[in-house]
Amino acid sequence: MNDIHFYEPRAGHGLPHDPFNAIVGPRPIGWISTRSRAGVLNLAPYSFFNAFNYTPPIVGFASIGYKDTVRNVEETGQFCWNLATRALADRMNATCAMVPPDVDEFALAGLTPAASRLVDVPRVLEAPVSFECKLTQLIRLQGADGEPAPSWLVLGEVVGVHIDRTLLRDGVYDTAHAGHILRGGGPADYFEVGPEQLFRMFRPQ
Repeated sequence: MNDIHFYEPRAGHGLPHDPFNAIVGPRPIGWISTRSRAGVLNLAPYSFFNAFNYTPPIVGFASIGYKDTVRNVEETGQFCWNLATRALADRMNATCAMVPPDVDEFALAGLTPAASRLVDVPRVLEAPVSFECKLTQLIRLQGADGEPAPSWLVLGEVVGVHIDRTLLRDGVYDTAHAGHILRGGGPADYFEVGPEQLFRMFRPQ
């Protein structure tokens, strides 16, 4: 019989590091750029991020706390997602810094804001893939008891997609060679996707 560690999250996990984030992972990184109503740029990574729908394409991220990013999206209804790669990992990490709302993380991390086509929010020029997004829902999360949690889920429709053409092989996006990095494991653990992890499995007919 397996030796199982069981815990109720509300009572604590009893471990050196909360395993929840490590188990639900590795997770894509929501590297989100926004612009405040006053015009100040913001760029921040979120480890609770994913895609939720094909048509229309919808992505979302959750913010623990009502941060500048959430406020900006609520004020303007727009944001961009930018692909965090191994080559950009250090600069992505620099945008984690806890800085005042008037600090531009693009400048802080030495990144270039590039004009989007359909939204008034810049994407990261150095990122090989970016999504231009328009807010569809902003939801405050709550527990099973109905009590509000200090977290906000931001959902947005992808209205524009930018892809570096070198990542299109015979018209198919090449995830294995794009250098995606993912969040998971301990407090400082990241993972990189590469060709070594690729295997194929087709759905049953």
